[in-house]
Amino acid sequence: QVHLVESGGGLVQAGGSLRLSCAASGSIFSINAMGWYRQAPGKQRELVAIIASGGSTNYANSVKGRFTISRDNAKNTVYLQMNSLKPDDTAVYYCNIGLLVPGSGWSDYWGQGTQVTVSS
Repeated sequence: QVHLVESGGGLVQAGGSLRLSCAASGSIFSINAMGWYRQAPGKQRELVAIIASGGSTNYANSVKGRFTISRDNAKNTVYLQMNSLKPDDTAVYYCNIGLLVPGSGWSDYWGQGTQVTVSS
């Protein structure tokens, strides 16, 4: 069984910073891409940033230059450093990790979500 545990959300003033973490645990053979998504009230879930197994990254235009995604393969963990936060960044943030697990093949797993609130 695989579990993804997120941490690091909270309330911050505009211009501030937060760092999100998402750690995968359980029986894991291999990890593919790792990403962060967010969903604001009344809006669809959107991709924020993704990092491939080889380390290449891609960002939503709205966060380029402000957010940085990174991964620690030894810890099965993905991070999202968020700087210069804006009220529009307010949302529930979800991690998504592609995992190869025994008996199940490759599947996408989601974290439980962590609230990020940016006050103006």
